[in-house]
Amino acid sequence: MAMKPTISTTATSATHICPRYEHAVQILGKRWTGLLLYALMEGPRRFCELTSLVEGLSDRVLSDRLRELEMEGLVKRIVYPQVPVRVEYQLTEKGHALKPVIEAIHTWAEQWVNPFPAPQAKHDDQDN
Repeated sequence: MAMKPTISTTATSATHICPRYEHAVQILGKRWTGLLLYALMEGPRRFCELTSLVEGLSDRVLSDRLRELEMEGLVKRIVYPQVPVRVEYQLTEKGHALKPVIEAIHTWAEQWVNPFPAPQAKHDDQDN
């Protein structure tokens, strides 16, 4: 009985590179997440502080992102039982471990990313 030859490849699809890497990129790639982590690197922040620091971020989206980061173990929600109740968000040890990653992205962006990109020219097939 002839055996089918096995093909050994060194290239794999992106989803098979590493599931942990894929999940990390999904977390960090969500809109506003990087800015929130950057803001929390300096220390605990209240909800309203984060809203004012991250311009354009709605309360609903901020709440969703903080909840997601909390579920991932990156952010800790601290409730102070006083009147009125005070809530702060701070990075966990796992969240602080992202500091070199956030700094590396910041350094890369300073060198390579134009904060005001030129508008893309629209190609119109009718002009050809």
